[in-house]
Amino acid sequence: MTPNTSYIICATPRCGSTLLCDLLHDTGVAGNPHSFFRRQDFVEWAAELNVPVAQWQDQQAFDLAYLEAAVEYGTGPTEMFGMRLMWESLADLSDRLADLFPGLPSDNARFRSAFGHPVYLHLSREDKVAQAVSRWKAEQTGLWHVDADGTERERIKSGQAPRYDAHELSKLVKELEDHDAAWVGWFARQDVAPVNITYEMLSSNPQTALSVILTALGQDKTNAESVKPRTAKLADKESREWADRFRAEQDSPAT
Repeated sequence: MTPNTSYIICATPRCGSTLLCDLLHDTGVAGNPHSFFRRQDFVEWAAELNVPVAQWQDQQAFDLAYLEAAVEYGTGPTEMFGMRLMWESLADLSDRLADLFPGLPSDNARFRSAFGHPVYLHLSREDKVAQAVSRWKAEQTGLWHVDADGTERERIKSGQAPRYDAHELSKLVKELEDHDAAWVGWFARQDVAPVNITYEMLSSNPQTALSVILTALGQDKTNAESVKPRTAKLADKESREWADRFRAEQDSPAT
């Protein structure tokens, strides 16, 4: 099953991709996007998609069954497939698709064979320091998302109280900058023009951002009008203080 229309959210962690996936799903016309091809989650998704893990002994058979099930799930009752893809997962997905669709010249050609004619949505966050702070706190506390009413939505572990660490934040800022730049370079090499959306735009005016995306997907943008965010921001006073402290330290001359 290859969809006629699709989109791929090209992102980095803590840039608002969960918010965007929710919004697109809730329009009722843009599929059911998830991170189907994050290698760390294959076992869980295989169970959700009813793909026998035993097939993993035959990698190609597993990948084909998994791809077909993911496309069906990611399309849902609509006519459009959607998925989220982090830069760190791109190479693995490309290798899997190269085995399923051999002889094709590029990632984009392989994606077109697997997912139809995808529209690429480049979701990035302008404030990389705030993004790094958000990720560093989530990694420590284990809390990644909360619902709009403030209840916990996704906690992957019983974490610890967050602590400020300039060295770790510096590494994360560089990684996020590198991965965003890598996406930009990849778009150029694949000769595709993505729809560019920023976290700042999405979080400040989600319906406007969503209407832009729906238009690019060939859908009626009025479907965005009744959609409300299902996730709340985790950033708090401490997050802002950490970001300010980090910037001040980076601006201070070395002694």
